[in-house]
Amino acid sequence: MAKLKITALPDDKPVKVTAELPASVHRDLVAYADALARDTGHPADPTRLIAPMLARFMATDRGFAKLRRLAQSRDVGVG
Repeated sequence: MAKLKITALPDDKPVKVTAELPASVHRDLVAYADALARDTGHPADPTRLIAPMLARFMATDRGFAKLRRLAQSRDVGVG
């Protein structure tokens, strides 16, 4: 499995989502933000890491990519 990295996402209109995280996930998110801040020299807001992490996860999930390709091929063939 590839090493996960946060990459820049296209500037898009945000959609507000409210979610509850387990305390352990929140602690890890804060720790990740702290590590990123040390590496970059810029403060990192843990909540702003959620979207890039989810996007990267979905982009590297081979099963999800296969399902999307199948769905798109069905959509193209319809009409």
